[in-house]
Amino acid sequence: MIRSIRRLALAGALAGSLLLGACSSPGVERYADARPILTLEDYFDGTVDAWGIVMDRSGEVIRRFSVTIEGRWQDGKGELDERFVYADGERETRVWKIERTAQGRYVGRADDVVGTASGTAAGNALNWAYTLRVPVGDSIYEIDFDDWMFLVDEQTLINRALMSKFGFRVGEVLITFKRRSAS
Repeated sequence: MIRSIRRLALAGALAGSLLLGACSSPGVERYADARPILTLEDYFDGTVDAWGIVMDRSGEVIRRFSVTIEGRWQDGKGELDERFVYADGERETRVWKIERTAQGRYVGRADDVVGTASGTAAGNALNWAYTLRVPVGDSIYEIDFDDWMFLVDEQTLINRALMSKFGFRVGEVLITFKRRSAS
């Protein structure tokens, strides 16, 4: 049972790590005046390192990970290649295909995302919502993610992803992203 919960939360970390997904939740506009401005194609262009934890629904930390993201953008379209390494040695890769559809609006796809992920940015914030296919034992669960990303300064981004199933919270992922300096 604990292994199943850890696998579920692991998948959440992977998806929530990056980037993207979802809904234009009411409320992101309240950050419109916050600075610096978060633009995916600017922040995730080049190499970004991140560190995170996955918590179960009670708040207990069940996984720790680091991730390196290589981002490339051209003409409003981007690819984020995420390479995860977990504290237990497990490794995982996720590649996001992202497109800016309008000012502050994005859609994204990855192999384990159900349908299309979409997000809305305003000021220093981005809100994503998406559904991720999460393998747990011999089963695959579809888990909903509600990500909130906040740009703290030009290099630092903080992400909080709430995971739910049938409207019930099943866990949370916290990630801190740091852009590498251009050499």
